[in-house]
Amino acid sequence: MEHSATPLIPDNQLGLDDQISPVVSLDEMIEQNLASLGLPQFIQVILISLLLIFESQQTFISVYTDEEPTWHCISDTTTCSSSSDICTLSKSAWAWDRPSDTTIISDWNLECAGSSILSGLPSSCFFIGCLLGGLALSTLGDSSSLGRKKLLFLSCFAMSITALATIFANNIWIYSTLRFVAGFFRAPIMTSVIVLLSEMVSKRWRGQVVIIGFTFFSFGLVSLPAVAYLNRGSSWKMLYVWTSIPSIVCCIIIYPFVSESPRWLFIHGHEAEAMAILKRLASPPNYQSDHGLESCCLSNMPPKAKNVVPKLDLYSSLKDLFNRKWALRRLLTIMALAFGIGVVYFGLLLGVGNLSFNIYLSLAFNGLLDIPAYLLTFILIERWSRKSSILTFCILSGTGSAICAAIGDEQEVLQIGLELASFFSACVAFNVLLVFGTELFPTCVRNSTTSLVRQAINLGAAFSPVLISAGRQNEFLSFGVFGLVVFCFGFFVVFLPETRGVTLCDTLDEQEYLKTGGELR
Repeated sequence: MEHSATPLIPDNQLGLDDQISPVVSLDEMIEQNLASLGLPQFIQVILISLLLIFESQQTFISVYTDEEPTWHCISDTTTCSSSSDICTLSKSAWAWDRPSDTTIISDWNLECAGSSILSGLPSSCFFIGCLLGGLALSTLGDSSSLGRKKLLFLSCFAMSITALATIFANNIWIYSTLRFVAGFFRAPIMTSVIVLLSEMVSKRWRGQVVIIGFTFFSFGLVSLPAVAYLNRGSSWKMLYVWTSIPSIVCCIIIYPFVSESPRWLFIHGHEAEAMAILKRLASPPNYQSDHGLESCCLSNMPPKAKNVVPKLDLYSSLKDLFNRKWALRRLLTIMALAFGIGVVYFGLLLGVGNLSFNIYLSLAFNGLLDIPAYLLTFILIERWSRKSSILTFCILSGTGSAICAAIGDEQEVLQIGLELASFFSACVAFNVLLVFGTELFPTCVRNSTTSLVRQAINLGAAFSPVLISAGRQNEFLSFGVFGLVVFCFGFFVVFLPETRGVTLCDTLDEQEYLKTGGELR
């Protein structure tokens, strides 16, 4: 583990002007000021991470609102039994176990739609919205005047408003459209949180604070089954009400207390605001005086590593990245890896209804497994390489999911055990991937590239609902395919450079300079 820079001579042995250690890069200057994780930084981490609770709930809410409900025969006849196809039965021969408005399937009579595509359409639209939203909004955090903070809160607020508007949908087409819009605005939330957290602290604490953010995502996942269970006899629309209104209120209340990324402010020319934030975040022993900060002169940096950012058009950062073969190759490789992990991660969560196990407990157990997965990730990012971690857990997840499909519903306990083991492995791979993705690219494109990695995950997730619907008839088409995909795509990680302990760069020129110098191998 690398430690942040500390003065070689005690402060009390230096004169006032000598106490300022020479700073040759933006990264080193920030490292010196944010060396320890103090209370101000920790409060920022908590406030920023809170928004992931609501992102998590909106991502997986369809597990309950779009659930295929159970039914029973209302007369003892030879024409109706528990194994009957309700589409061949008279409406007078059977009834839903709960009120018809508890899910969209029973509310809009979709039980006999006859197509896995139609029943999986709302969830697929949500993730397609995430994909397109990421492509459209990702660069706003890097190139525009929005920055990390404004993009984060604007996205979360718009997602929550759209979720609340979903209660006015009266058919699957309007519902799917609103889910698409919610997904569109949801896209930058996780990316903005990850990038903002990683840029609020020194590299010593970078992985740890991101894991704290992931833990709040798990809180949202675990809380959803509880909210859904309390709402189990009510309309599916109430579930959107109970998850969207708290999100809207939270966005309004905590916005004034969250700081912008000092890195983003510096490279976009807002030095005074950046220094004010550093002064507010830094612990007193680490903080340099304003004189020390101002002495950080960009002209002292290596020629190819100057942190000079010209006025950029909206997509200029990505254009610059695409023009560099090494950067484009790196981006496409990690996106392929992210696609495979996205298929299994979201597929296993959204597919818990296909298991012969209680749907509330299934999702709750999966959500609870997220927490030890984060703790394991916390250890792995300090002691093991990113590449080895991702490859190992992709193989384990793929194997567990494939065996889960092979044994079928006959062995219920073994099946849920294998599903949980597979999901735990997918969680660890997913967590390390998101940390890995932020370390592969410099500040000037980090929000954009991290978002593109997220969109590759969302592309994998968009396939999951259709596979889940098809898997109700043949489990290999869901859990079997999930396992095969993550097993194969996990091997893309071998083509990427290791980033554990590597200093974050701020420009593509700087990254290329260090790459040429042999720091990234």
